[in-house]
Order: sequence, then structure tokens, then C-alpha cells
Amino acid sequence: MRSLTEPEIRASFVNCTKGEASRARLPRGIDELDWAGLDFLGWREPGAPERGYLVAEFEGRVVGVALRPAQRPGAGRGGAMCSICLTAHPASGVALMTARRAGRSSTEEYASAGEYFCSDLACPLYVRGRRRAAAGGARMSESLDAEQRVARLRANLAGFLGRVVR
Repeated sequence: MRSLTEPEIRASFVNCTKGEASRARLPRGIDELDWAGLDFLGWREPGAPERGYLVAEFEGRVVGVALRPAQRPGAGRGGAMCSICLTAHPASGVALMTARRAGRSSTEEYASAGEYFCSDLACPLYVRGRRRAAAGGARMSESLDAEQRVARLRANLAGFLGRVVR
């Protein structure tokens, strides 16, 4: 992913108002990020964990998406797997993140899209082995090399972004 500035990140959001995008608290240290090692920038808003954000390159442009974690009945029991990077976590380590679809009102049918993400939105770090799942979670042993796992993550992310953008 190419390096992005704060104004570029704020201007990229497709499913929230300009006011909502301007009020979003960006993660600290975005100027020092290893952008080349990220397939997307994802974060939960400090002090407001019910808000999450994801910014990625999609179909030749930068797309930002505001996310909301859905309440899960029985959360905290058992384990779960992220649908984007396929990392297994204790149940609290995965969240169903929903995004209002771009250009849709909340009263329209299929006004949102959802996907199971790592709760901390750090999928690029898990898939590259730079972060490990908490006790009770792990990356599955598989025959794909790191490059292939990254390609799969990007394809899974593109599927989600396609549902939000279209």
C-alpha cells in the first residue's frame, strides 16, 4: 500500500459524511507506518471501540470505510476465524464488522455489508507473522507461502470492499 496523508485518508471515505470523516480519530503515528507492509490500514477508534475504520487501495483508488462491530450473541465463548486473513482467535478476537453501503440509506434493503475481521483490524500483520493471535488462537498450518497468503487476504478484502462500494 502506498503512503497516505491525513487529508487523503479523510477524503477516501465512501460510506460516511464528510463531517463524520473529519471527526474520526486517526491512529497515532501514521507518518511512521510501514506502508509497504500493509494491505490496508485498519483501526478501532480509541475511546470509542464501537467505531472502526479501514482504508485500502481498491480498483485503482483509495477507499475508506467506516465500520461498526455487530453485537454477537455468545461472544467470548469458543473461538472464531477472521474471514479476511484466516487467523483463528479466541471468540473476542474476531468481530462481525458491518459497513453502510456507499450511496444507500439505512432504510433500503441490503443497506449494509458485513464480514468477520480480526477485532483489532490488524490482518496484514497476522498474515505476515508480525503479530500473533492471543492464547487460544493461531494461524493454521498451510502449504501457501507468505506471498500467496497476502494475495488471498487482498482477494478477500476486495470482495468485501466490492459489496460496500457497489
